[in-house]
Amino acid sequence: MYSDFADYGWFPDEHCHKLYAGSDKYTRKEVVISTWQSIYKLDKRYFNQFGVVVVDEAHLAKAKSLTGIMDKLHNCKYRIGLTGTLDGKEVHRLMLEGLFAVHEQVTTTSELIERKELSNLHIRVLVLKHTKKNKMLMKGKTYQQEMEYLSTHMDRNLFIKNLVCATEGNILVLAQYVEKQLIPLYQMIEDTCGENRDIYLIHGTTPTADREEVRSLVEKNDDAVIVASYGTFSTGVNIKRIHNIIFASPYKSQIKVLQSIGRGLRLAEDKEELQLFDIADDLVYNNSKANYTLGHLQNRIEIYNEQGFDYDIVPVKLKDK
Repeated sequence: MYSDFADYGWFPDEHCHKLYAGSDKYTRKEVVISTWQSIYKLDKRYFNQFGVVVVDEAHLAKAKSLTGIMDKLHNCKYRIGLTGTLDGKEVHRLMLEGLFAVHEQVTTTSELIERKELSNLHIRVLVLKHTKKNKMLMKGKTYQQEMEYLSTHMDRNLFIKNLVCATEGNILVLAQYVEKQLIPLYQMIEDTCGENRDIYLIHGTTPTADREEVRSLVEKNDDAVIVASYGTFSTGVNIKRIHNIIFASPYKSQIKVLQSIGRGLRLAEDKEELQLFDIADDLVYNNSKANYTLGHLQNRIEIYNEQGFDYDIVPVKLKDK
């Protein structure tokens, strides 16, 4: 946000204080930009200085630590919460309205795309058809066992690696499990096309300064690849020149899906559209019930339909070597 203010023509070095782990909590500057993790343990007297609070990604305000901050802002006259996504549940909406005010939806993603304020979006749902042998092996498994199988499945990760290396433009690859999938997938991509492209790995332990450097470098690049965890890159990252997003791990959360798509919808001069590759997995054996993550795909399809997104579904036969 600090660097975005500079892009918008303001002077954050004069007006803004960045507050994060290890920085001074007190300042004479009139605007404090902080992560909620850095201030939620402070005494409520600290918060008496603020007359305005603006919470970006306000859907996260249901977290206990963040609601605690809001409860300490007794003298804060103006409370503004902003988000592109709610989870569709009334209890979530009512909780946020208790912290801020009655919510108002001012626009939708589809409307912004139609007004040319966001990039065009096309979603290609790639449904990987696993071998009959593997379908039989996964029949009756738990959700955790299915996720373990998908995250560590070599041929599935090879397919994703080949997709990355064959796709032009800047690419954001999102995965859920850092050790099991994210790092091995990054290494596979680096080994195959790292000589010709800049490949970056970002997850929870990546320092903030390094993430900001990657953001800056990708904005100046045409063919970079960011392999990142959903937790670090599904929310609040502003990179205009993302041309492709790959969902390497299945998700059903409406907030997580829409926030992840939002990472690539920023406009850029040389960017005509965002292409999203939504990778799903068919593990149905002999007409048994749908596997867990195939059910999650149905949830995402419902989200795409509700949002009016353009998508097509492409079956892909996945072969074991």
